[in-house]
Amino acid sequence: MKRLLSFITILTISASLLADEGMWLPALISQRIGDMQSKGFKLTAEDIYSINQASLKDAVVLFNRGCTGELISDKGLLLTNHHCGYSQIQKHSSVEHDYLKDGFWAMTMEDELPNENLVVDFLERMEDVTDKVLDGYTEGMTELQRDSVVKANSKELIAEATKEGKGLRAQVEALYYGNQYFIFVFRTFSDVRLVGAPPSSIGKFGGDTDNWMWPRHTGDFSLFRIYADKENNPAPYSEDNVPYKPKKYFKVSAKGVKEGDFTFVYGFPGSTREYITSDAVHYNAEISNPHKIKLRTHRLDAQRKYMSKDQAVRIMYSAKNASVSNAWKKWQGEMKGIRKMNTVEVKKEYEKRFREWAKGTEYEGVLDQLAGLYAQLEPYSFANDYYRESVLVVELPAFARRIQRMVEKGEDPSAAIAAFYKDYYLPIDKECFISLVKEFDANVPASFKPEYFTNTLAQYPTVEAWADDMYTKSAFISEKDLSAAIAIVGAAQGDLAKAMDDDPAIKFYKALVDFYNGSIYPQYTSINKEITLLYRDYMRGQMEFDKEKAFYPDANLTLRVAYGKIAGYSPSDAVYFTPSSSIEGIMQKDNPEIFDYNIPQELRDIYARKDYGEWVNENGTIPVCFIATNHTSGGNSGSPVIDGDGNLIGLNFDRVWEGTMSDVVFDPDVCRNISLDVRFVLFTIDKLAKNHRLLEEMEIIR
Repeated sequence: MKRLLSFITILTISASLLADEGMWLPALISQRIGDMQSKGFKLTAEDIYSINQASLKDAVVLFNRGCTGELISDKGLLLTNHHCGYSQIQKHSSVEHDYLKDGFWAMTMEDELPNENLVVDFLERMEDVTDKVLDGYTEGMTELQRDSVVKANSKELIAEATKEGKGLRAQVEALYYGNQYFIFVFRTFSDVRLVGAPPSSIGKFGGDTDNWMWPRHTGDFSLFRIYADKENNPAPYSEDNVPYKPKKYFKVSAKGVKEGDFTFVYGFPGSTREYITSDAVHYNAEISNPHKIKLRTHRLDAQRKYMSKDQAVRIMYSAKNASVSNAWKKWQGEMKGIRKMNTVEVKKEYEKRFREWAKGTEYEGVLDQLAGLYAQLEPYSFANDYYRESVLVVELPAFARRIQRMVEKGEDPSAAIAAFYKDYYLPIDKECFISLVKEFDANVPASFKPEYFTNTLAQYPTVEAWADDMYTKSAFISEKDLSAAIAIVGAAQGDLAKAMDDDPAIKFYKALVDFYNGSIYPQYTSINKEITLLYRDYMRGQMEFDKEKAFYPDANLTLRVAYGKIAGYSPSDAVYFTPSSSIEGIMQKDNPEIFDYNIPQELRDIYARKDYGEWVNENGTIPVCFIATNHTSGGNSGSPVIDGDGNLIGLNFDRVWEGTMSDVVFDPDVCRNISLDVRFVLFTIDKLAKNHRLLEEMEIIR
């Protein structure tokens, strides 16, 4: 335990240093509060996080285990991004009721729409449990023994934390690569209903073209409501449920923002890798990202080709397309940013100095060991990337195998079948199969391909011929064909799961996934596990070596605080971006010929009349978005952006393209988070939705 005590001492020292960069644990925010207050924050650490009284943390939720949301009324009204609620909006949409295209607004609570499998989690508390997790561990234990101790102790801690109270769940998370452990206890609500969403031409304005870019003019918000039982406890959907009464909700500030104002983002950043070595950065920027970008380009090209021709197909593939596109564009910006900052060489120089310092210490050789493991890992990482981004993402084979597995387990597949075909278009999938199989064959070494793949490909003159065969003969090409095939086997009283073995789509997926699971993934995970173990030592060594640096734990979808200020930036020579955008930018981009830029006619009319109501700013316009220096990541989508008084001023939804490398390296000159100005939310609800009951619910500071 001497190493642990040493680490905690180092952590306390480094956390007291001042820096805007970082994603800080709310339970330890007292170590940062002085710096926050010096930059404009007027509240206390207890106001941010408390387990003894209501605090700002009680107004923030983990939305659907991937985004963030915040409470903005005493009736459980929840604000998050449009793209976070996109799949729910899409599921409620049809050609007859196209809520993606036209928007949706519940004019009464009775009109609010339930959403199957949508959950929100409130953080009840977080606690450092390092001593408890490592209780029973001694220095002489093997890593396997240590892992057993950690798992057993974590299981007990989780059981104890969740034994009383409805809807409780808990998780123990390793921070700093296992040098520290925290338990996070949540309360989960599962009756969450759609209240409102603007048309996609507002909520997704600019589409993929504007994604990750500044200036931005996207009204990226949607509204939900949390429902509870009559005792205000979590409960499954029921007509008897009532709006949840939160411990805390945000007051909404319509006062506006200006450059230099303090900003505070409270949310659940997903994943960062700030402390990885130059070898890892090089692989990501120069090998992995370029290939993954190319593979996703094929998928996006096929989707866009057919989505542009047919409204029904556009609805089917809207959520899928957004999901594929998001990382595709982010990887491009990340790659560019890493190169621009010369991150690999900077890290190599740092590592050179670390090696010199580490001579004669317990950390001597740790970087050489990591370099050796990364060399072993690279071919497996490359194969892993290709399997996961090409042959295993083709829809038909993956779905066919999923249905077979359900049948094998005796589960009823009817709901899964209906859900799949509702959003499936064979021509898109077939084109993806052709292009992805070609890339897989051209780039993956022979030793990383199953014999099935090589032998089957040799049977056809072209990949197109293979696709023609599969997408003609498979019983899974349509819901009608699948139902007929199931009926035939049922009539013969045959083994349905076994009969599916001969389907060409299942043969394809099984052969590839079995080879992946047997020959690639075990090696990939084994080497990565060794790397992670070494990072525990390297992390501790960095903190001893670099005592002037403020270290914060990498993001892992747990609640964090990030603070900064509203600021513009210069992405290149002679170019400076101001930190705010307005409705004028929407009108300049407006184009009825392009779906993503074709705004509602009513917005054009409002602009022509300058009918902005009370939401107009001092410049006589409606603000739309702003940028700030907050350190954010995926998962922060939907996070509340708060002013120095703790009031809601915006809704985080993106980062600027030049700063997407902030998951790996943060550059204060260009790393900016993009937020929707809450005044545009209020304007949209008032003037476009005319849903004044929602405005009356909020406590608006004017």
